[in-house]
Amino acid sequence: MERIALVTGGNRGIGYAACKGLAMAGLRVILGSRDAGRGILAAETLREEGVEVDTHQLDVTDQASVTSLNEFILTKYGRLDVLVNNAAVHLDSGKSFLNIPVDILHQTFEINLYGALRLCQTFIPLMKKHDYGRVVNVSSDMGALSKMSGRSGAYRTSKAALNALTRVIASEVRGSNIKVNTMSPGWVRTDMGGPSAPRSPEQGADTIVWLATLPDDGPSGGFFKDREPIAW
Repeated sequence: MERIALVTGGNRGIGYAACKGLAMAGLRVILGSRDAGRGILAAETLREEGVEVDTHQLDVTDQASVTSLNEFILTKYGRLDVLVNNAAVHLDSGKSFLNIPVDILHQTFEINLYGALRLCQTFIPLMKKHDYGRVVNVSSDMGALSKMSGRSGAYRTSKAALNALTRVIASEVRGSNIKVNTMSPGWVRTDMGGPSAPRSPEQGADTIVWLATLPDDGPSGGFFKDREPIAW
């Protein structure tokens, strides 16, 4: 059976690499992009690289956009097997938590946490109907309490909250064939990570593809980097 996968924020960076990796692994991929035109361009670039994906507009902060995508998936596929919550922002890079406007915190959580929750609330019930699902939440080393430090407080706390969301939902779906995990891609050369980062988008996306294709006896409720568990 061809598995159906959705990657949010799939038009560039780690999300783009995840779309490519999942498609090369044999999944039918839906590339979600807030800007529909950029999503189409990304899909065309992948096609030139020999990889076919579908694309659909998706703003994870807009319930109407999420509902529209859900209707598209139900009509075209009737199922969703893999959800990669990759869409994210880092609006307070290097800034003190004592100085950032609360609005920046709201914006960050709206995308990094609430967006992931909206997608989980929408698609996990569909996964339950088929007793199969793999949810991958893209977090960060900066969201690990074991490494928590100063600066970038909005981003750090949003990713720590995403890790907590992962644990809660993994517990709630225990007993079904739905695996919910979170991961850190490391410091990756993307628009967010910058050109000095040591990792390529493909290296950052490798653990996403691994978690998205876990066997039925694979882990759930874990935090991973380079396919290995890491400290919360």
